[in-house]
Amino acid sequence: MRRISPVLQQDGVEPDLIALLKTILAACREIAFRVSQGELAGVLGSTLGENIQGETQKKLDVIANELLKEVILETGVVKAISSEEEDTIVAGNPKGKYLVTFDPLDGSSNTDINSLIGTIFSILPADPAKEADDASLFLQPGTAQVAAGYVLYGPSTMLALTTGHGTRLYTLDNTYGGFLLTEDQAAIPKYTTEFAINMSNQRFWQEPMQHYIADLLLGKTGTRGKNFNMRWIAAMVGDVHRVLCRGGIFAYPTDTKDPQKPDKLRLMYEANPMSFLVEQAGGVSSTGYQRIMEIIPIDIHQRVAVILGSKHEVETCIGYHKA
Repeated sequence: MRRISPVLQQDGVEPDLIALLKTILAACREIAFRVSQGELAGVLGSTLGENIQGETQKKLDVIANELLKEVILETGVVKAISSEEEDTIVAGNPKGKYLVTFDPLDGSSNTDINSLIGTIFSILPADPAKEADDASLFLQPGTAQVAAGYVLYGPSTMLALTTGHGTRLYTLDNTYGGFLLTEDQAAIPKYTTEFAINMSNQRFWQEPMQHYIADLLLGKTGTRGKNFNMRWIAAMVGDVHRVLCRGGIFAYPTDTKDPQKPDKLRLMYEANPMSFLVEQAGGVSSTGYQRIMEIIPIDIHQRVAVILGSKHEVETCIGYHKA
């Protein structure tokens, strides 16, 4: 099995980017250890604070955010970072070539029940003409990403990574402390009979999604003519990992539950990196109306609707939105 550096070198990835990725993964290895210790390390439960999203922070949210922020800014190649847990961007080296965005602990509500959680990250090029504290640095479409990935903290700690040369899966080997390549090219099947969506929000969805899911639930007796199974982990990183491994469709659509927040997932920290990974594995990612990676952000904490996964199924869902 191969380590990360030789694989990335084979793809022609520049040394500074390889070094940055290895630094991010070093922080993720530490997060994985903290997660594995759970209550023994006193890291479970919530803090008394909220993040910029108005969400109660878990202790592990804060720990993971500080670990990533510290090691990334120390690399010297990063001009600024933007985290789901930070109100604003954090400036780094004014001459840095890269920008890093991350969700330090996706699915953190699962920490107290020992279920799947993960770290999602995205790397963008930095405009040398802009100051390191200029938030507009980050207002780039997902197509500008030079790398994206997530680390899943589960029964084994796994990495999904793309630098634009397909999506590869790695597994953390605790024997020597590094990630080893275990899937050279993730390939999402074009067809599927699995879907992942939060059904408790069904009554708040727009009509196109209402009709689409209703047809899935009718199974063989409906217009789709086949039975579907629903899977829902309540952590995007876990649901997307399943899609990468065996196909499926994951959706977190627009809803009217909270008129101030019609969309749930963050474009920069979740939707764009996951879309990059899925597209590089042969899948499709959309809001229902446009390709996610073509959206020009207007705010670093912007939210969007997300529909991604197996090509045929996502395109079928998009068809309901065009009807």
